[in-house]
Amino acid sequence: MDLLELLAGDKKTIFLDGAMGTQLGEAGLEMGGQNCVTHPDAVLAVHRRYAERGIDLLITNTLTMNRVNIESHSIGVDVREVNLEGARLAREAAGAAQSVLGDMSSTGKMLKPYGQLSEDEAYAAFAEQAALLEEGGVDGLIVETMIDLREALCALRAARATTGLPVLATISFNTVRSGGRTVMGDSAHDCAQALTEAGACAVGANCGSIDPLEMAGIVATMRGATPLPIIAQPNAGKGQLVDKRLVFGMEPEAFAAGVRECVLAGARLVGGCCGTSPVHIGAMVGLLGGTKPGEIGRDGSGSHGPVVR
Repeated sequence: MDLLELLAGDKKTIFLDGAMGTQLGEAGLEMGGQNCVTHPDAVLAVHRRYAERGIDLLITNTLTMNRVNIESHSIGVDVREVNLEGARLAREAAGAAQSVLGDMSSTGKMLKPYGQLSEDEAYAAFAEQAALLEEGGVDGLIVETMIDLREALCALRAARATTGLPVLATISFNTVRSGGRTVMGDSAHDCAQALTEAGACAVGANCGSIDPLEMAGIVATMRGATPLPIIAQPNAGKGQLVDKRLVFGMEPEAFAAGVRECVLAGARLVGGCCGTSPVHIGAMVGLLGGTKPGEIGRDGSGSHGPVVR
């Protein structure tokens, strides 16, 4: 399916998949894109479970599989192999009516002057990964889980300059207060505006330290800053440390209700991040199928604005 046609079409709500890492963790594997090479059957199985839930967009398991992150963390996989395999697995799981997004995220290093990585070095790593994902046959790219707007813009520009693919971009927010802020202090309004100006085809929020209801506040702010479609991919609540493990305990029905608030606030593309499962995504699709951004349900429930806590 052509991604730009999907975004330009009349489908009211577009559904993305949910977490990959926590699903692999529950299967007893170390979380990460390296599983595309070391445990491809496990990755494919997760992709298939999401694809069966009626989603529109399936995301590759290549989140931080750029050269800088792989080499600095001694992950032990080849950049080319892991990205091509990640694209192949998602493509294999996707149905004829489903599109595949190549996943890109942080290098894991701070950009100068806060760290040692130059923007040129980051740009080169992002451009390489984007080109590999395009070669692997993805329909578009998503730059996500970024806490630094500068790095997100670097990845977005590299992806657009290197490929002919549409690029979505989402930021991770630490708080909904003060207009929504990342760990680096970037506001939701500034992020939406800058990513729009840099050529993203959709912008939004994913992951972070906020729950689905709080993400609705971020969505509302972004809705006022850009004409582009808004993406919301919250975690299954806020993580809690249990026996030295970060656990996300929000039940599927509560998660779906929270994502519904994001749609009421203006999100058109919705999915899940950490702690979400195919069951969470199935509950979301079941609740929201046919709902327009900002639309109040037939029963009159939902708010005219987001719930901000």
